[in-house]
Order: sequence, then structure tokens, then C-alpha cells
Amino acid sequence: MRISLPAIQFLALVAAIFAAPAMAQTIGIVAPVTDSVEILGNQLRTGAEIAAAERRIAPANLRFADDSCSAEGGKQAAEAMVAGGVRIVVGFICTEAIEAALPILKQAGIPVVTPGVRTNSLTDQRQKTGWPVYRLAPRADGEREAISDILVDAWQNKLFAIVDDGTIYGRELVESFRLSAELAGLQPIFVDTYRPQMDNQIGLVARLRRAGASHVLVGGDRVDVAIMGRDAEELGFDLAIAAGETLRSAPGDVPLAAGTLMVGLPEPADDAPEDVLEAFREREIVPEGYAIPGFAAFEIAVEALIRAETSGRTLAEVLDTDTFDTALGTINFDEKGDLSENPYRLFRYDGTKFVAVE
Repeated sequence: MRISLPAIQFLALVAAIFAAPAMAQTIGIVAPVTDSVEILGNQLRTGAEIAAAERRIAPANLRFADDSCSAEGGKQAAEAMVAGGVRIVVGFICTEAIEAALPILKQAGIPVVTPGVRTNSLTDQRQKTGWPVYRLAPRADGEREAISDILVDAWQNKLFAIVDDGTIYGRELVESFRLSAELAGLQPIFVDTYRPQMDNQIGLVARLRRAGASHVLVGGDRVDVAIMGRDAEELGFDLAIAAGETLRSAPGDVPLAAGTLMVGLPEPADDAPEDVLEAFREREIVPEGYAIPGFAAFEIAVEALIRAETSGRTLAEVLDTDTFDTALGTINFDEKGDLSENPYRLFRYDGTKFVAVE
């Protein structure tokens, strides 16, 4: 348990604070548990409830609401949180739901720690909206910023190319990198848009070789990247291929080439502390998707309540300034409520899995 006090003292403090009727410490959990997003919502809810159980917080101190991943559901969930006397909310994975909920929660002075919503405007408009939201999920532009920061530095002396599949995602990813590279005085030696979902990309790979590229950033999906790697190998072309977190998607018929680079998010279960993983194992639950982020968000909510109660600060003051040790690592938030550090990292595929590049 990642806490500053010894575990017994910490649990005793939790029990005292949450048990005192005058303090009315109740934590809300909001997630969609219906229709197509039921699996994701249940992952978040399960992670938060396991975190509560590990801290011996009674079910009576929890309130759950299904936001249905909709604006109306978000509004109803927020109203349920206010009616239930909730002090802080953990949850939300859908933009429409949280945007409808936040005006109501703001009015009631209830902050939200969300592990799932990436929309930039959620926090970019904080000065205007005053929404008390704190985000564990990366921003929507976090991947592009990380690719620019990591690869511009790594490819200073490389002959690199950029190619994309013509989609909005692909074009924005490579264009962001190109602009950052130009600001650093770097120019790609080859730029192209390829036709995706082809059986082979021999023509594209041959053009990359003729251009003299040693590295290429691909704005496209895993299947196309795998095919490019296969075709480069067949041509005897030593090409370093990099792409974004689409490489985490389900594999196709062609395996990724060993050495393929990915700028993506760590898998939460890969980096989670052993005590957190053991908490899931004891309940025979696999910590997939939003489970560990939900656990971490609940950890922050509990710690924020305790620090506010014992220091005389408001919850907002604690969340705005403090650092929290969680299942996702050390967390603190910037002035907008975003993570102060971009969580994207560089990984290399070793033939079976992605391994972090130091």
C-alpha cells in the first residue's frame, strides 16, 4: 500500500474519518455499465471498489451511479451524487456524460477524478468553466506531443521519413511531428500518403529505400505497420519503423517485426505494485482496461479526503498542489487538472511484447 504512514496507522485513520457521522465522508463512483460500454464501465467500477475494500471502506460510504455514457445519464448521475452526500467522485469514461455532470458537481463543490476522458476541452476551458476535474487519462493530444518530443530528440542525426494512411488520425500525428522537427532544424527526406489495408506495401518500402531513409514514422494502424516491416525484411532493407499507440490494437495475420518502435502508454498491469496485483488475484479478477486506473483514482480520492480533513485545506487545494502515490505511479496535477507529466513512453517490440526503452 503506497502511503506515507505505516499501514496500520493509515487504515486506522481511514476508519476513523469515514466512520465519523459528522464528517459524512462518502465517495461516489460513476461509470457506464449498460450497452456497448458495459465492459469498460465495469472495469472502472471494479477497480475502484477493490481499492475501497483494501482500505476497509464500508459499502455504506460508497455511492454508485450509471451514467449510460450519455449527457442525460451524466446529469442524472451527478444529481444522484449530490443527493447522496458525496464529497468526491471517481469515474467517467465518456465525454458527453462528464460534461453534463460537471456543472452540477461544481455547484455542489464536488471534485471529480477521472481515469478515462481524454477530450482536451475538458481541462482547457477550466479557467472559464471552473470545473473541478482532475484527469488521470492522457490528453487527446498527449500522444502527438510525446511522439514529437521523443522522436525529434532521438532522430537528430537520422535520415527519417514520414508516411500516413490518409486518415485524420494519421495525418495529424505525422504533421505534428513534422512541424516539431522543422522547429528543431530537421527535415524528412521523404513524405508520402499510402493506401492502407493492402496485402503488401512493397512499393512504399522500395520508395523509402531509394530515398535513403533509415527511419520512418507511420501514421497508421498495426496491420499496415506489420506489413511494412515484413516487406522491408523481404527486401533486405534495415528500416526502423515507429508508430503510435495503435500498435496496441489486436494483431492481424502478419506479426510485427522485432524492433518496431511504439510511442504509447504503459500497460497498467505491467507497472502496478505487487500489492495491487495481489488484491485483484485474491478476488480472481484480471486487472484489464480501466481496472487499475479506477483503483488509482480511488486511491487519490481517499488520500485527498484524509489530507483535507487533517490539514484544514479544501479538497481542491489538496488536489491542486499535492502529490499522490498510486497504482499508476506518482501522480500530481497541473493548473488545469491534467497530469503534470505526459504518461506516453517509447517502447520497442522484442518479437513477443513491447519493452520500455530507457
